[in-house]
Amino acid sequence: MADIRILNPDVLGKPLGQYSQLTRVKASEYLFLAGQLSANKAGEVVGRDDFDAQCAQVFANIEAALQSQGAGWGNIVQFTTYLVHSQDIPKFMAYRLREFPRMFPNGAYPPNTLLMVDRLVQEPFLVEVQVVAAL
Repeated sequence: MADIRILNPDVLGKPLGQYSQLTRVKASEYLFLAGQLSANKAGEVVGRDDFDAQCAQVFANIEAALQSQGAGWGNIVQFTTYLVHSQDIPKFMAYRLREFPRMFPNGAYPPNTLLMVDRLVQEPFLVEVQVVAAL
């Protein structure tokens, strides 16, 4: 099992949201998840024009991918998030504020880099989340 320590060193100050400044990891194996979109198993867009519904599907896909490899939320060491509209940043922060305490009950939220992009692979997608996990 990986030794994962999620930290917020005083020298960096308090994070601006539901994430931590860094993760220190000792692991024998890593998982690199491709960016997950709000597509179901059949490849259909879930939550067209509904940011919260898209977030729910994205994180459900992440959870399924982790579980397929015997991992879970506690194995995540880093997120990278891509949003199409800057106006969705507050919605993304609200989603994380509401859902992350369930996913990460110890309150240690993995680091997250949030990037704005012109578009994702298909027009209807509003959010994509990439994950690195340690086993």
